[in-house]
Amino acid sequence: MPRPAPARDMRTTLLLCGAGIAAAALAVYARGLGGLFLYDDVDSIVGNASIRHFSAALLPPAGLTVSGRPVLNLSFAINYAVSGAGAWSYHALNIAIHGAAALALFGIVRRTLATPLAGSRSEGECLGIASAVALLWAVHPLQTESVAYVVQRGESLMGLFYLTSLYAFVRLTAAGSLAGVWAAVSVAACLLGMGTKEAMATAPLVIFLYDRTFAAGSFREAWRRRKAIHLALAACWVPLAFLVAGTGGRGGTAGFGSAIPWWVYLLAQLKAVALYLRLALWPHPLVGDYGRIIQRDLPGVAVGAAVVLCLAAGTFLLLRRKPPIGFLGAWFLLVLAPSSSVIPVSTEIMAEHRMYLPLAAVVTLGVLALRGVLGLGRLFLAALALLALAFGVLTVRRVGVYESAFTFWTDVAIKNPGNAGAWNNLGNIMAESGDRQGAIAHYRRALSLAPAYADAHHNLGKVLAASGRVGEAIENYEDALRFQPGNPSIHVSLGSALAREGKADAAAGEYRAALKLDPDRADAWFNLGGAMVEAGNPLEAADAYAHAVRLRPDFADARVNYGNVLAQLDRVPEAVQEFHEALRLEPGAADVHNNLGSLLAETGKLAEAKAQFEEAIRLKPDYQDARDNLERLRALERLKGGP
Repeated sequence: MPRPAPARDMRTTLLLCGAGIAAAALAVYARGLGGLFLYDDVDSIVGNASIRHFSAALLPPAGLTVSGRPVLNLSFAINYAVSGAGAWSYHALNIAIHGAAALALFGIVRRTLATPLAGSRSEGECLGIASAVALLWAVHPLQTESVAYVVQRGESLMGLFYLTSLYAFVRLTAAGSLAGVWAAVSVAACLLGMGTKEAMATAPLVIFLYDRTFAAGSFREAWRRRKAIHLALAACWVPLAFLVAGTGGRGGTAGFGSAIPWWVYLLAQLKAVALYLRLALWPHPLVGDYGRIIQRDLPGVAVGAAVVLCLAAGTFLLLRRKPPIGFLGAWFLLVLAPSSSVIPVSTEIMAEHRMYLPLAAVVTLGVLALRGVLGLGRLFLAALALLALAFGVLTVRRVGVYESAFTFWTDVAIKNPGNAGAWNNLGNIMAESGDRQGAIAHYRRALSLAPAYADAHHNLGKVLAASGRVGEAIENYEDALRFQPGNPSIHVSLGSALAREGKADAAAGEYRAALKLDPDRADAWFNLGGAMVEAGNPLEAADAYAHAVRLRPDFADARVNYGNVLAQLDRVPEAVQEFHEALRLEPGAADVHNNLGSLLAETGKLAEAKAQFEEAIRLKPDYQDARDNLERLRALERLKGGP
């Protein structure tokens, strides 16, 4: 019988294994450090003002991916403090989180395999199997979305807290005097996970099942020995309930009040779970967005139902006869349950990031099967190395898809051509690049797939309006409002198009409709001011511009227009103040210098007026109006005997 390795040698081996797992995670995702912000990243990070101050980060705004997830939002605030809107630190932290989660999984598997109820394997065998599980899990291509796509940190960070909570529980079952410390770590990690993503809700159940399976041997004994820790973990559901209630069903996109009936969503999830299992075993093709439309696919649903029923029945039987294997099946099903069962999530019918934690069960079972067939010798190591290398190469290639919005959405459109959202987003990219015809073609492709797609109608209208096809733009805006009447942005766009057609009253009606939906829309107040000017109503115009300036003090154009209307109302001192503020914001605006000079001249401040006209001419040498004003001022000075 071989002698056990000295403790010092084992610690060194553990450090080397951990370093190797972390290095592998970094190696396959390093390419992602040069990636940009994509899709939901833009609203939840770039446009999220709450992450700019730590004091506001724990109250994330509604309607975003971070809504009801203060810990996730706080993590983005940390990144903002490091690199502002620079994406590199966000990607770096995502990779670090994933590496740490892999190390937590390594610790859980190694210590679990050594327990008597799991077979009391030797230290070397536990180390080998745990290293294989953590390595393959870390480099598996199915994990890419949770790591390379910044905002999906919600999944990986929740996964880290989930695994940390379980790891700490594993330690407390054999910690002796330190059990209290590990219990505190387990509860703290569970609480942080609840503040990161709702899927953490299953952690207390999984930990209780782990106790029954690998530590206590029965539910009754687990409750008798560790009732306090299980109650403390369950108490973490209370803050989660408050966070979920505070999101209002994530703006109506999640929960039983969403647009998708629960039973329709359930049928789609049967197909989704079968797909996730296939991708875990054969990760191709991976798709970044599966769309929001549930396709009628009865054969796919039937196959999925058969897979899920067999998996559930097998898990139930194995939990009674072979609890360690049954635990893996239960882990898979329980972790997927919050997002892939009966609670509709209308914005994500299927999503690969949901497999972040469930994949651990599949990989563990696969490694154990491979170990049973090949043993723990060179053949096992060779098979592991080849599999890890293949996964790593695929992951590196997959990370490249996330390097830009164009590569991401092109990949989605190629692999899932029926996804209207992909064509809409490609249209947005082309519109931003100035390719209006390409954008129009892509928006029309999106609408051919989803005629009621309000965003595509709205985006198509904006490009048509920019191309001078205002009548067609109005038709698309009206269609967009028919499918999404509560969208204030569409009302603003329609109002702008109507104003271009000379229909000031109709335009004002659209702006007022937008403001009824969202009174804090500075652009709607600004546009309403313009419509009131066109309608010959300077008093209402002044009121509208005043609202715009109050909502956005840095809105230079609103200050200029407000100043013009105030001058028209003979409120000259206020107008002068608005022009000064506008010039503070945009000192290079020649027309504002000219307008300010005219007002100053009217009030007798000739020297100041002269300086403003001269500055306008310096900024715009061919500015004839400013030159005429300056010449009139000089003539007036000569008449008064001035210089």
